[in-house]
Amino acid sequence: MAIRNAMTIDVEDYFQVSAFERHIPRAQWPSLPCRVEANMDRILALLDAENVKATFFTLGWIAERYPALVRRIVDNGHELASHGYGHARASDQTPEEFHQDVSRAKALLEDIGGKPVRGYRAPSFSIGLRNLWALDVLGEAGYRYSSSIYPISHDHYGMPDAPRFAHYPRGRDGVLEVPITTVRVMKKNLPSGGGGYFRLFPYAVSRWLLQRVNREDRQPGIFYFHPWEIDPGQPRQSNVGLKTRFRHYVNIHRTEARLKALTRDFRWGRMDDIFLVNN
Repeated sequence: MAIRNAMTIDVEDYFQVSAFERHIPRAQWPSLPCRVEANMDRILALLDAENVKATFFTLGWIAERYPALVRRIVDNGHELASHGYGHARASDQTPEEFHQDVSRAKALLEDIGGKPVRGYRAPSFSIGLRNLWALDVLGEAGYRYSSSIYPISHDHYGMPDAPRFAHYPRGRDGVLEVPITTVRVMKKNLPSGGGGYFRLFPYAVSRWLLQRVNREDRQPGIFYFHPWEIDPGQPRQSNVGLKTRFRHYVNIHRTEARLKALTRDFRWGRMDDIFLVNN
């Protein structure tokens, strides 16, 4: 039987992405048009049509404003997980600030969703070699696993020498780290688990990369995307640089169709069902 992969969604809106943080102040967030709820309803409908269960790493900021959306995630049989409260990078916080952020988000999500929150993903995959202490803080806050270390080289994040598959960076008593999927090519890790790369590469390339991990490594893949990536109608940011604009908007009109193909070409499940069963 084909290996079951983990489908994950980082629940945040277009104005909360790290690439826009210098252009859209946090103080403006409450006054901007929110599109996350409508986009999420489309995602939930897409997953339901293909009988796919997923993990939703949800911002506390979003959950606080859209509690009915959080309950729809849970009621549809998906895993509710944490993306922190306000999309602050773990690497930009002190241990005390980080503990407050992840604890606040966990308590809020559990109160609204009525289910234990066991997983966490750091905004912008911002746990790396210099702040592995964040994994200890997650354990202290009651989390069981993280998906926050991306084993690639990138100009904004990444820990290229980290293990490519699920492991315990701080020992078996710590949290389990489940990194986004990569493929080893020419002694480098090639990103193969979604995000902007899924929009940039032709779909056939993304499919081949995930198939290779399943067939050659015999490991489940971890795929991720954001609600704003299926939304060509989102307000365009004209004051950002060309590189940022390209990364955010490239092929955004093709994402939804590619996601539909992806859900049909592979077997999918929740992070907790795949990685916590025997851990």
